[in-house]
Amino acid sequence: MAILSSPLQVVLSVPPVTRAYTAASILSSALYAYLCWRGLRTEALQYMTMLPGYTIYAPWTIFTSSLVDISIWGLLATLIFVPAALKYLERLWGSLETIKFIVVSIVASNIIAFGFNWIEWAATRNADLFLYGMPYHGQMAIQIAILVAFTQLIPEHQIQILGMFKVRVKSLPMAHLTISTVMCFIGFQCPWIIIQFGWFVSWVYLRFYKKHSSDAIGGMVTYGDRSDTFSLVSWFPPFMHGPLTILGNFVFGLATRLHLIPSSASGDPELGGYTQVPGNARAEAERRRAMALKALDQRVANNSSPVASNTSNSGPSHSRAPTVTGGARSDVANGGPVAVPNGRQTEADNVPESK
Repeated sequence: MAILSSPLQVVLSVPPVTRAYTAASILSSALYAYLCWRGLRTEALQYMTMLPGYTIYAPWTIFTSSLVDISIWGLLATLIFVPAALKYLERLWGSLETIKFIVVSIVASNIIAFGFNWIEWAATRNADLFLYGMPYHGQMAIQIAILVAFTQLIPEHQIQILGMFKVRVKSLPMAHLTISTVMCFIGFQCPWIIIQFGWFVSWVYLRFYKKHSSDAIGGMVTYGDRSDTFSLVSWFPPFMHGPLTILGNFVFGLATRLHLIPSSASGDPELGGYTQVPGNARAEAERRRAMALKALDQRVANNSSPVASNTSNSGPSHSRAPTVTGGARSDVANGGPVAVPNGRQTEADNVPESK
C-alpha cells in the first residue's frame, strides 16, 4: 500500500497549476497522436495546432497549440524541463501570477506569429506555405519565457548540462535565441520563430506589467522590474547598446504617453522607481549577492593596475636604509625627515625640517 501511495503523494506535492498544465500537455499530445493514427491528421492540424489560415475559424488554437507536441522527443523534453521549472515559479509567485505568466507568454507569442505569417503572405502571395503550411505547435514559447524568468530571479546560478558543461542561467536565453535565429535562417521558421516572440513577450511582461503585491511600499502596488540588470540592452553585446538605448527610450516614451504601461512602472530607477524582484527571501538574497559580487569584481579590476604600479615604484625606496641627518629622528611614524643618499629629503607627513 505504501508503494502504491508513493506516486500519488508525489503528484499531490506538485502545485495545482503546474499539475494541471502538465496533465493538459500529456492529454493533448496523446489525442493528437491518436487522431493521426486514425488517419485524421489534417483535422488534427486544423483544430489542435495553429495554422494561420484556419485560426480565424478555430481561435482556441492560439493557446491550445502550445499543449501539442507532435513528436515523442518534443514531449519528453517538455516533461523534463517545464513541470520542474513551473513548480519553482508557482511556489515563488503563487498560482494566479503563474497562470497569467503562462497565458500571456503563449497567447501573445502566437498572436505575433499569426500576424507575421499573414504579413509574409501579403508580401509573397504564397498561401500554401505561410497560411496553410506552417502548423505552430509545442512549448517553445513557454520554455524561453521560463528561462527569461530565471534570468530575472537567479541570473548567476550555475547549472550542469549533461553532467559535463557548466553554464550560468543568464546565458541560456540568448543561447536558445541564437539557435532559433540559425534555424529560421536555414528555412525552419515554424515553430522556431516562436522562441523569438516568446523571449520578447516574456521580457516585456516581467519588465513592465507583472504585479508585485508582496512588494507594495506604503500600501502601493508596484509593477515590473526596472533594475539595470534586467534592462533590454543587458541582453546584447556592448556595441549594440547605443542604438538599442535610443530606440528603447523612444518606444518607452511613446508607450508612457499612450498610458500602455502602469504608472508605477514608469518611474526613474535613479529616483527611487526601482522595484525589487518578487519572491521569497532566498531568491532576493541570491540576486543581491550576485549583483554585489559583480560590482566588487569590477572595482577590484579597476584598482588592480594603479595599485600594482604604485607598489613597484615605491618598492626600491623602502628597501634602502635611510640615513638620519642632524638631530632628526629616523622614526618615520613620528613624522621626522628622512635623508636619502643624494642629499634630497622626503617628508613622511609634511613636517618641515627644524633648523
